[in-house]
Amino acid sequence: MNAIITGDIVGSRKAKQPLWLDVLKEALQRYGSSPRQWEIFRGDSFQLELPPQEALRALFHLKAVVKQFKELDVRLALGLGDVAYRGEKITESNGSAFIHSGERFDALKKETLGIKTPWPELDKVLDLMLQLAALKADEWTVNSALIIKTVLEHPEARQTEVAQWLNKQQSDISKGLKRGGFEALERLFAYYSKSIAELC
Repeated sequence: MNAIITGDIVGSRKAKQPLWLDVLKEALQRYGSSPRQWEIFRGDSFQLELPPQEALRALFHLKAVVKQFKELDVRLALGLGDVAYRGEKITESNGSAFIHSGERFDALKKETLGIKTPWPELDKVLDLMLQLAALKADEWTVNSALIIKTVLEHPEARQTEVAQWLNKQQSDISKGLKRGGFEALERLFAYYSKSIAELC
């Protein structure tokens, strides 16, 4: 079982490109090497392959990475399935994971997050959860996005450490996580992980 995230930056033409592009590349680099595991194409679209267990957390990590830039947002679709052929570049590979990710991405329209797996019943639940989570994530401030990004990158860190890294008070970290709906996100990650572990 593999996971493919397909994404594109919303509002990229308004932004200073090198700034967000470098930050996005740095984030994708955490999950593997380019161009086999991730690739940015057409200037503001990208694909990433990673283990299914890490995929939902990565989805929200990438959302937070992009939302650090006030004028930007990102549409992301997660597809689970197999990889039937692996090319030199991820964009040359194919299989049901790519098909599911691409189909869900094409169906996003005004939504910003979606998922498609081999299990339609699970999709109904997870896709609804993602759409509800997006109501909060789409409204993340630059500050909340930065805090959530940092916490997702350092899950073992205490809030006092995060505060130190970001030159903030511990209470600011707590408030930022609360405003960003992070506690509910953690419950979503746990539900997703348990569901995937039972089915894979």
